[in-house]
Amino acid sequence: MHFGFSYVGLIFLLMLIVPNIIWTRYQPIDYDKYVCNENKVLKVFERVGEVSVSCIVLIFEDFNINIWSGWSWWLIMAFALMILYEVYWVRYFRSPKSMGDFYRSLLGIPVAGATLPVLAFLMLAIYGRNILLGIAVIILGIGHIGIHLMHKKEVERSKK
Repeated sequence: MHFGFSYVGLIFLLMLIVPNIIWTRYQPIDYDKYVCNENKVLKVFERVGEVSVSCIVLIFEDFNINIWSGWSWWLIMAFALMILYEVYWVRYFRSPKSMGDFYRSLLGIPVAGATLPVLAFLMLAIYGRNILLGIAVIILGIGHIGIHLMHKKEVERSKK
């Protein structure tokens, strides 16, 4: 692991943050009703993971593009997952913006808005051979995906 600025990390964070900023103006109908029921332990995991991933991905230059090697495939997969994440957001923003739209799967990936970036950052951790990012992503995934799976189940129950 080598300290230094990661422009790839910055690109990933921008791909993550920009749609989320836009989302604050176009939240799903009744979203506030589900937020109040979030598991506090999962919320702590999510917040710790968010801060850790955001910091780690910027301060290690190992995530930057290097000479082509077998490891480069991990970076390509990470970028592909982030592109799918952007596709998820385009689909959501073009929808009626219901909770069902927000939690629809994409290509069979459940809660795609939560799962895709977590998987992308995990691929980035493997590419950079950075155990700290890997641990941070696992913590983030437990909280973020866990919370959104719970929301999805609540939405499905309310439809019955």
